[in-house]
Amino acid sequence: MITGRCYCGELEYEFDKSSVQSQMLCLCRECRYLSGGGPNTSIVIKEETFKFTKGKPKIFKRGDLENPRVRYFCGDCGTHICVESPPRPGMLVVKIGTLNDHSWFRPESAIFCVDKQGYHQVPEDIPNYERLP
Repeated sequence: MITGRCYCGELEYEFDKSSVQSQMLCLCRECRYLSGGGPNTSIVIKEETFKFTKGKPKIFKRGDLENPRVRYFCGDCGTHICVESPPRPGMLVVKIGTLNDHSWFRPESAIFCVDKQGYHQVPEDIPNYERLP
């Protein structure tokens, strides 16, 4: 099992590592709002294997969008843990910075490179996509 938590430790979670479907960097503008400016460094996992083991997350979804993403975060420290993304039903996008050990992470692709800024560094040895592959 892979475990993780928010910054303050009020939320903890786990999931089965075998459920990891992809490892990626996303440079879209929405992700850069949430990451503070850099690429969203995340993994996509099967939602059915994920569970919060401590605490209850706050949920946010934009009311002005037809199919908003559902974001789970800590109501105390604000750490964004994961997101349900309508284009990926049954999956969660988990922020790797919240994993207790993310030393195994290796991005397999970079998406929305059309929004890449001059200060972003994307590995040259992975596929780069202007939008989604």
